[in-house]
Amino acid sequence: MSQAGPILFVSDAERPAVVAALDEAKLFPVVDTDWASAARAVAEVQPAAVLAAMHGHEPHMAPLAKKIASQSPYLPIVALDAAGMLPHNALPFSSRGNPDRLVARLRAALRVRTLHATVLRRLPEVKVALPEGDPARDATVLLIGRGAAYPALSVALGERVGVVGALSIEAAAKHLNTRDLDGVVLAEGFTARVTDAFLTVLAEDTRFRSLPVVVTAHQLTQAYDLPNLELIPGEPAKVAASALPLIRQHAMEAQFSRTLRSIDAGGWLDPRSGLLTVEAFARDFAKAVEQTLARGGGLSVARFAFDPNNSRAQLDAARILSRLMRQMDFGTAQKDGSVIVVFSETDFRTAHMIARRLSAVMRHTSNGKHEMRSDPVVSVDSLSPSDTARSLLARLSADASRAAS
Repeated sequence: MSQAGPILFVSDAERPAVVAALDEAKLFPVVDTDWASAARAVAEVQPAAVLAAMHGHEPHMAPLAKKIASQSPYLPIVALDAAGMLPHNALPFSSRGNPDRLVARLRAALRVRTLHATVLRRLPEVKVALPEGDPARDATVLLIGRGAAYPALSVALGERVGVVGALSIEAAAKHLNTRDLDGVVLAEGFTARVTDAFLTVLAEDTRFRSLPVVVTAHQLTQAYDLPNLELIPGEPAKVAASALPLIRQHAMEAQFSRTLRSIDAGGWLDPRSGLLTVEAFARDFAKAVEQTLARGGGLSVARFAFDPNNSRAQLDAARILSRLMRQMDFGTAQKDGSVIVVFSETDFRTAHMIARRLSAVMRHTSNGKHEMRSDPVVSVDSLSPSDTARSLLARLSADASRAAS
């Protein structure tokens, strides 16, 4: 793999054996620097990635990571064998075991950098605003486990990201197929054999290969084709903090991918939700109503209303809809906290059944200490011959108000 810059290796000692694997993988040149010169080297060398051998240098990592976080496009930094907490953008890596894991970790990180560079290059084509703030705030993690540490892990992760819980591998598989996830945490409660089988399945499915996967309970007995797989035992707070940089990077990658799709769509897709912008929805909905009234057929609309103070629930719902709805359907996230989806060529009964299924998927995301419910108030209506786009939406909102009261 080629990249537009060298890899900067930060250490006060000689290169460890794991870094030598980069030369064999043709991920070079590798430029060496010490910790005292690291920040200056980032400015002078303009690396494509940074490797930092920790070995007691955790206090020096924070200023280096802060400088790296200000770089554009995205500059990945991988911390080798860190003993304590890492800055939000420092990816953890344990050098124990197969050195090819480091090559895979870097390749995955460099793909995110390339994606960011592509977004920056194409942004002038159309008016698309990059989502602001920490990408991790919009991330969703699948937590699988049934041991004593599960509740504490749920809270520790939920204070940082959205959490979807699964008490079995079977339940986890359903969430993997219906949601856009930014990480998987496999906690205790499963045998080593079950853990091995689950990781093998993830590695064999290209949809999940780049997912951050954190295992908290078992030693990894073999290599898996999962570049962002990491073994992180310890207290729930430590697991959550150590996993967060990997989760954040994946959320960033997903954000860049949605932005590129928005650019391809002429700016009519919202990069944060993946659905149409409010303006694009109004245009397409008016046209769909007009054509349905003129040609006949069915058209139904569903509204999923959430607590306006729980914007995260609305975002999760929008992303679920963007993933699961049919190609002929379209939707948008409204400013009042609701999500609206239009089902083309669909009668009321079928639309109601689809909306119920979608609503069931939306109910499983929790945050923090579960002080907010994500259950939507669902209303469904169908186009009648006397309707306009405005009257149908007004009736839908009125139905939702009655259902909520």
